[in-house]
Amino acid sequence: MGSGGREHALAEALARSADVVVTPGNPGIPWSTPEAPVALDADLYVIGPEAPLVDGLADRLRADGRLVFGPGADGARLEGSKAWMKDVLVAAGVPTAAHRSFVAGQEREAVEFVKRLPGPYVVKTDGLAAGKGVLVTGDLAEAIDDIAAKLPDGVVVEAGLSGPEVSLMCLADGRRVVPLASAQDHKRVGDGDTGPNTGGMGAFAPVPAVDAAEGERLCEAVVAPTLHELRRRGIDYRGVLYAGLMLTPDGPAVLEYNVRLGDPEAQVVLPLLDGDVASLFAEAAAGGLRTTPAFRPDAAVTVVCATEGYPAAPRTGDVIDGLDDARAVPGVTVYCAGVAEGPGGRLITAGGRVLAVTGTAATVIAARQAAYAAVGRLSWPGMHHRHDIGAGAADQ
Repeated sequence: MGSGGREHALAEALARSADVVVTPGNPGIPWSTPEAPVALDADLYVIGPEAPLVDGLADRLRADGRLVFGPGADGARLEGSKAWMKDVLVAAGVPTAAHRSFVAGQEREAVEFVKRLPGPYVVKTDGLAAGKGVLVTGDLAEAIDDIAAKLPDGVVVEAGLSGPEVSLMCLADGRRVVPLASAQDHKRVGDGDTGPNTGGMGAFAPVPAVDAAEGERLCEAVVAPTLHELRRRGIDYRGVLYAGLMLTPDGPAVLEYNVRLGDPEAQVVLPLLDGDVASLFAEAAAGGLRTTPAFRPDAAVTVVCATEGYPAAPRTGDVIDGLDDARAVPGVTVYCAGVAEGPGGRLITAGGRVLAVTGTAATVIAARQAAYAAVGRLSWPGMHHRHDIGAGAADQ
């Protein structure tokens, strides 16, 4: 269930061993149907985006006797409310940045708190913001202005941390949690991590510093205590528990939790996931994870191609050229996100992040080469992308 690049990647992975239907999907995703989820008779329901999870879609499907991969609304609060998520982390004893949460009418308290922080300053919208509700700045005045703008909807103010970021997505069955391959997202719109935050401009997997053994250690140290705290609160969490981590000099700290696969992290982790993905997800959904996820000994790099004006004011309606040529590059898969059907059945841009171009190969260097070779065959007016996705990993 969903309509973006993550759901395209999910469908491709599930289709290796299962018959797949994607609702509502998009014209670039095979298997798409306009039928509502409740109208479909399926053995397993996989909910892609965070909004329907926060809205309780998994609860409604489970109430109807369906097997669902995705948390209920109670567990989805981890992403639906950053303030609540921080409370869970503190109760679980999981390291996170020094922080406080504020609501409308507490501007004076929020300003006093941010002034006591050493900087850089982090200001987060409390609710869902599609990955774009975070300001990281060294400018105190900018932080104060952002607090005032976000405060009506609730805001979390926290100290900035330093170190490499890692996305650790884990599978949870309510009692047990196991890690998937590590990944690293590139959030800023411009090369060298410049410009505003986006939903993600690309990713690579695995992260050299976080191999399988380190992933297990981080999962046990950070994610497992979170799952146990949720269970202590009466929450039976089944699905993906995704920790956005910063590997600080003092150890790993949680920046955020997401309650679904990342986008674009799914586009690099799922192609590397070996075996029967549908059965693996079904085990988690049924509350009995028995299979340990296995991964191919390869690397993957995905580059997001965005429209002119993204993320502030995306331009849409342009014809996408070069799709077939891009897909012809060996080792490349093109995942469709913000697309629609245009004149003559051709795909046109219909969102800020249009395509995620993933290269898979034996090394990060080779995967980057494949992905960027395919990106070079795509075009539409104003198309832009980052040129440095995975560059740091390729140097290691």
